[in-house]
Amino acid sequence: QVQLVESGGGLVQPGGSLRLTCAASGSTDGITVMGWYRQNPGKQRELVALMMNSGTANYADSLKGRFIISRDNAKNTVWLQMNNLKAEDTAVYYCRAIVASPPGVYWGQGTQVTVSS
Repeated sequence: QVQLVESGGGLVQPGGSLRLTCAASGSTDGITVMGWYRQNPGKQRELVALMMNSGTANYADSLKGRFIISRDNAKNTVWLQMNNLKAEDTAVYYCRAIVASPPGVYWGQGTQVTVSS
């Protein structure tokens, strides 16, 4: 089992920045991918960014250039730096980890990000 705890969400004005943190604990040796998703009520959860153990990162096309994912494999931690935030970035942001063996997908509890003036 892997436990994921997110932090860093909050209220920010348009144009501002936030940095989210996700720390993994438990059986972390098998983690291969860590990443971020977001969701608004009534909508599907969507990919924000993810990073492989190798350091390869994938981003939602619409977020490239504004959001940056980083990861410390030794600390089992992933960050999401969000810049030039817009109202449409408002959502609950979830951390996700994929474990290869035994195979599993784990989610954090989510952290609310609200972009509003």
